[in-house]
Amino acid sequence: MKEAEGVKKIYINGRWEAAASERTRHIINPFNGQVIAEVAEGGREDAKRAIRAARKAFDSGIWSNFPAAGRGELLYQLAARIAEESEELARLESLDTGKTLEESRWDMADIAGIFRFYAGLADKDGGEIIQSPIPDSDSLLVREPVGVCGQISPWNYPLLQAAWKLAPALAAGCTVVIKPSEITPLTTLKITELAAQLDFPAGVINTVLGPGAEVGAELAENNSVDLISFTGGIETGKTIMRAASGNIKKIALELGGKNPHIIFADADIDTAVDYALNGVFFHAGQICSAGTRLLLEDSIHDRFVGQLKARMARIRLGDGLQQETQMGPLISAEHLRKVEQYITVAKAEGARLELGGTRPQDAGLQDGFFLMPTLFTECRENMRIVQEEVFGPVITVERFSDEEEAVRLANATIYGLAAGFRTSNSERIHRMTKQLRFGTVWVNDFNVYFTQAPWGGYKQSGLGRELGRLGLEEYTEVKHIFQNHNPKPLSWFGP
Repeated sequence: MKEAEGVKKIYINGRWEAAASERTRHIINPFNGQVIAEVAEGGREDAKRAIRAARKAFDSGIWSNFPAAGRGELLYQLAARIAEESEELARLESLDTGKTLEESRWDMADIAGIFRFYAGLADKDGGEIIQSPIPDSDSLLVREPVGVCGQISPWNYPLLQAAWKLAPALAAGCTVVIKPSEITPLTTLKITELAAQLDFPAGVINTVLGPGAEVGAELAENNSVDLISFTGGIETGKTIMRAASGNIKKIALELGGKNPHIIFADADIDTAVDYALNGVFFHAGQICSAGTRLLLEDSIHDRFVGQLKARMARIRLGDGLQQETQMGPLISAEHLRKVEQYITVAKAEGARLELGGTRPQDAGLQDGFFLMPTLFTECRENMRIVQEEVFGPVITVERFSDEEEAVRLANATIYGLAAGFRTSNSERIHRMTKQLRFGTVWVNDFNVYFTQAPWGGYKQSGLGRELGRLGLEEYTEVKHIFQNHNPKPLSWFGP
């Protein structure tokens, strides 16, 4: 599939179709604002048709009763196809999102690994035997697929986040309707195309494009959907929770974070500066786990800020497809304006702008949605730019005087996705890992994830976990099976 090749369709019940409304949408390259593809713009009717197809496929047992090893084999085959097409997928991802090609290549390697991981787990759960207290009986816990799953993935990591959802759902025996972000659908369409070349039964995988207010809302509200998985903004997540209450469907939500990166004075400063940069500026800070909230111990504040500022000033902006580019654009003009508004508010609230805060002057970047790497100091915990998810290349710096204050500041957020800290004190490591209320805590590192470990957050960062064995269990229901091998009358009523 190449860009400008005609209108890309949606995929329902094993067939590529135009949207019922025949609407289309242009997909824009955020580097230069150029149209790179035209795709079908689905709506509620398309979502309903996809849900019906997924419901029929699940209820027929064609996939849920498919041998688990066979489901795993198809996922292995899909992983192999992803690996074969990884360069094309990476190129599409960079065109679609603006991120550097190297970042997209890392993503594709991860994505193939995710499908291999869940392929390997597909036939590994034979149930759990429970010791029954009743003579001559057996008690068994089994996990069964939850059913039809609506999956809504975000624009920042379109295919990676889709893989986090698709792979475990399919391994568990669920059928799916996936809705990629309407502005970054190209790699999800490509992986659907790869899956369509394999022997997945019709209706098992359905891909519907379109806006969240229509397609996403239908997935959340429709009573034939058994589980809704969403990655995105907190307000949309709350809307989905309310909509899902109609049939009490299972909910899996990853709603972002405001992630503290704490640097103690006994850390290696040069290394810490490097990790602070890595924690924020990949994909222009458009990462839910970005360490944009930097907490520095008083005694190292000035030295650290000086080094950080000097290195930020040397970050090379440009086309993600060019090897020399270190940071690409923001995703859209609308999102760029949103981040700029946060910068305006931060200055009004008294934060000190040390660097950036403006669009670049380079003539070659004027058609894209670029923002210079931005650094604020003299930030306080009650500022909006400290508390709210900016989702851009912006670092805020707060100071702390001791460990107790560092913990208090770090936990002073409605989010609880991830946190990191740097220290050489082993006793402090033990205390800090226990006190930080986040789903992932990194010690002397930042922004590390891998398929085998679960991902998700405390508090308003969401519900449930993706990745790891827990990511598979999200797509299952637990059933207790009890069998009495020697039933005898109780003779209690009317003997």
